[in-house]
Amino acid sequence: MHISEGILSGGMLAAGWAGTVAGVSFGLKRTNPDRIIQTALISSAFFLASLVNVRIGPSSTHLALLAPMGLILGQAVFPAVFAALLLQAVLFGFGGLVVLGANTLVMGVPALAVHAVFGRAVRESSGKISAALAFMAGALAVMMGAGIAGLFLWMTDADFAGAVKLLLVAHVPVALIEGVVTAFLVMWLKKSAPEFLS
Repeated sequence: MHISEGILSGGMLAAGWAGTVAGVSFGLKRTNPDRIIQTALISSAFFLASLVNVRIGPSSTHLALLAPMGLILGQAVFPAVFAALLLQAVLFGFGGLVVLGANTLVMGVPALAVHAVFGRAVRESSGKISAALAFMAGALAVMMGAGIAGLFLWMTDADFAGAVKLLLVAHVPVALIEGVVTAFLVMWLKKSAPEFLS
């Protein structure tokens, strides 16, 4: 879901940076100092998972682990996403520094939404219900991220409408895979490290 450099309009870049600055500031205030190491660990997993990406026009698709990030980090997810995307842009040229704000919003908002909508239910439920909720969280996070990326592209230029449709369709299989991965991770964490979901 990285949006490439040189695609978005100035207004969309500014909106992306405004949202990212607000999200990172909020996240830093909400980050528990005792969970800094855990936040760095999850940010590293996100960094590695999203390195393998496939180009789709002005964007790309890849595993992102957005739902697990949201479920584990909660309101601290924005700084973790920003740090990982910054390193990807600097080290590998993925996305870019100018479009970093928009890319952070594309991935941070769905992860935060998963925390708000599914966090408590996933923690308090068990068995198949917890797995089903985690699957929905994983799949919906990916589609929400693709939708936000598509919105940035469409608001830059309506001629991107075809690319936006392709972007959404291409993310359907990724959403299903992310749903399965999220369900597996949640069930594993509930058995071996339930404090990660607290």
